[in-house]
Amino acid sequence: MQPTVVPLPVSAVSSLGGWRASRPVRRLAAVLRPFWVVPATWCLMALGLGLALPYVELTWLVDRVPLLFPGGVDGARSVLSTIAGAMISVTGLVFSITMVVLQLAASQYSPRVLRTFLEDRLTQHTLGAFAASFVYALTVLRSVDGTVERAAEGQDVPQLGVSLAYVLVLVAVAMFLAFIHRITTSVGVASILQRTARDCRALLDEGQHSGWPVERPALPDLPGPHVLVAPRSGYLDRIDVIPLVRAARAQEARVEVLVPLGDFVVEGSPLLAVHGRPAQDPESLLCRVSLVADRSMEQDVGYGVRRLVDVAERALSPGVNDPTTAVQVLDQLHDLLRRMLTAPGTWPVRLDEEGVPRLVLRSPATDEAVREALSDIAHWGAEHRRVRERVERVLAELRVSALPEHRAALDL
Repeated sequence: MQPTVVPLPVSAVSSLGGWRASRPVRRLAAVLRPFWVVPATWCLMALGLGLALPYVELTWLVDRVPLLFPGGVDGARSVLSTIAGAMISVTGLVFSITMVVLQLAASQYSPRVLRTFLEDRLTQHTLGAFAASFVYALTVLRSVDGTVERAAEGQDVPQLGVSLAYVLVLVAVAMFLAFIHRITTSVGVASILQRTARDCRALLDEGQHSGWPVERPALPDLPGPHVLVAPRSGYLDRIDVIPLVRAARAQEARVEVLVPLGDFVVEGSPLLAVHGRPAQDPESLLCRVSLVADRSMEQDVGYGVRRLVDVAERALSPGVNDPTTAVQVLDQLHDLLRRMLTAPGTWPVRLDEEGVPRLVLRSPATDEAVREALSDIAHWGAEHRRVRERVERVLAELRVSALPEHRAALDL
């Protein structure tokens, strides 16, 4: 069966891992990815608001603000001091709970599931809300301390500032309750497996992994190839399709990625093959391929499969001896493998606006995907009857549903 060229123009895609995300959106997501960014943003906003609001109120809105806080200077100081002390205490509690959950997930399931918890926005916003309440209360307290002389002149305390501190406490408490609910449900094995499998299905459904190459289609003959080597070692984590296609078009060449997503590339090893003219600006091509120290699921569905397999292997270890968890992993892998093996084989080729092939991508072979998903579990679970029977059942069902060109991959 001759594979088909995927005639997707460059304007139809943005990257292998997110067809609809523009490059600025991906850059913003990369900036917001570290755990500290969201809490730090909360604190900066609270600092600015704590400085600006009391100044504006006491300068221009003294006689226009309705009575929101009936207390005087001493009452405002007491309220803000109490809020600041309570918020910093609960901030430490939220951080401690997060650390305990991370330790539990790493020891019980796999160190590779930690990123799931670290990237959880609710955890980041909860920590940020409490830290921001603390920063805001301290900042407004400075304004209240400065109103002693003003109070003698008949000026009031910053009622809006003190009242907003109370509102921030209510918001933080509501987020804390949601955080506790998220923590109690997210540490369950079913939740971790379902979330990882859902991310894998999303990648498969977006189309970048919908089929595995069987045979390369015919492409126009061009001089070369001229090989570009990896500038550093790392895992191939992301390919920026649109910029890479445009860079290839600008150099009147066709670029082939020689390494599948998720593979480790050694510095100096072949990474890109340029067909046509020798690369006039190699850096403009190499900078569109991301090599990182640790894999992620931004585009790499194989990393999601690896996460699931790691959970099963940890469950089958003698110290844990939990075959039920391994069976749950096999259920999720069954669904993912069925999606892979029922998709027609394709060789992903990206075209420019004029329909000229500019980029050839390489996907993992089907036998590698199946072996990654089932071989280790079958080996370590051979002594467990339930695991052994479930592996056999999964293989039997896949042999029936898989397309003919993929069935050879099921001969483990």
